[in-house]
Amino acid sequence: MSDQRVLRPTPISGFPEWSPEIRSVEQAWLDHIRTGFERYGFASVETPSVEALDVLMAKGETSQEVYTLHRLQEDAEDGSDARLGLHFDLTVPFARYAAQHFNELTFPFKRYQMQRVWRGERPQEGRYREFTQCDIDVINVDRVPLHFDAELPRIVHEVLTGLDLPAWTVNVNNRKVLQGFYEGLGIADPIAVIRAVDKLHKVGADGVRAILVEQAGLSGEQAAACLELASVKGADASVVTEVKRLGVQSALLEEGLEELGFVLDSLADLPAGSVVADLSVARGLDYYTGTVYEASFDDDPGYGSICAGGRYEDLAGQFIRRRLPGVGISIGLTRIFAKLVAEGRIAPGRSCPTDVLVAVPSAERRSEALRTGALLRGRGINTEVFHQAAKIGKQIQYASRKGIPYVWFPPFEDGRDHEVKDLGSGDQDTADPARWRP
Repeated sequence: MSDQRVLRPTPISGFPEWSPEIRSVEQAWLDHIRTGFERYGFASVETPSVEALDVLMAKGETSQEVYTLHRLQEDAEDGSDARLGLHFDLTVPFARYAAQHFNELTFPFKRYQMQRVWRGERPQEGRYREFTQCDIDVINVDRVPLHFDAELPRIVHEVLTGLDLPAWTVNVNNRKVLQGFYEGLGIADPIAVIRAVDKLHKVGADGVRAILVEQAGLSGEQAAACLELASVKGADASVVTEVKRLGVQSALLEEGLEELGFVLDSLADLPAGSVVADLSVARGLDYYTGTVYEASFDDDPGYGSICAGGRYEDLAGQFIRRRLPGVGISIGLTRIFAKLVAEGRIAPGRSCPTDVLVAVPSAERRSEALRTGALLRGRGINTEVFHQAAKIGKQIQYASRKGIPYVWFPPFEDGRDHEVKDLGSGDQDTADPARWRP
């Protein structure tokens, strides 16, 4: 033993990691989601983990969450890394990407992105400092057709339904409805009210009312009207009529209600209750300008959104003198997956992907084992050759512990047959490595 100091391995709060058995299930989820996105024609994009801080902090409400990047031994004359930060979402990097590669892309550009993101917030149930998001966005020159606002929740519904999750609902709203309603009430700073209403599920109606009156400067009547709008909820376009009954009028409100009604009508064929108009959904990020989405588990709405997004008009405007509006939605994979793992709802997968372990009968016959392994791999069968010559019982035990379903025995002597053992049934038969299938 050396005198090297031994560090005690401890988990870092807010940075989840899984055993191989659980990670294999997460990878299967990622494959399922990827397949669903590609089925609708979305192309894969990956951006760097870092962006310029000026880009990340352009929307001030996120600046408190950004992890900055610098070297431990920083060269005072080299500030090249000093203005970089880890991205906190995938939408802002995508807007930069679309602007940077504008001349190379075909619009409307439909992309999906499945990467880790980082947020410097206090870890708690459902909130992590590092987590995986699965995003789809459509970005276009000048105008994104409204039907995409309906297509994105349809895709998410199809994808998540295939994962057999606990009951969940996609809640839809439109920021134009909120902003137009508040402007119709004569409120000077509607964005401040949107941010307050976004806290409704955290602090309740009384808490929001206090913020509106004491911090946003609203009258009691104005605050009551804002909360009355937030209480409107329904599964079809009848919510449009309900909002109009509140008696507030503005051109922006009419435009938002028309868009919201279109989205609800377009999704009316989905199972009842799958998509609900919820006028309390605001989304705190400033860059949303139209349709907004927020999905949550029906039996645990306080856990946080498992899927969210919306329409934005000018995220790419800071990079290029072209108007590139977009609409996107993001599946919070880690938030969903971690909850189900903690509740024991995830059946562990295999601890390794190996289908066949090729035994090594002796050092002299290792070359035969290697040739057999190569032949099986060439036929698409995941194959591992045991790392040394050892007693056959030890090699079988190794395969059993790793969950490898088959052990392959190359000829122990010249002229003998290959044999394969099914560890599940215990059967062992002769087999031809050029034809055998698991």
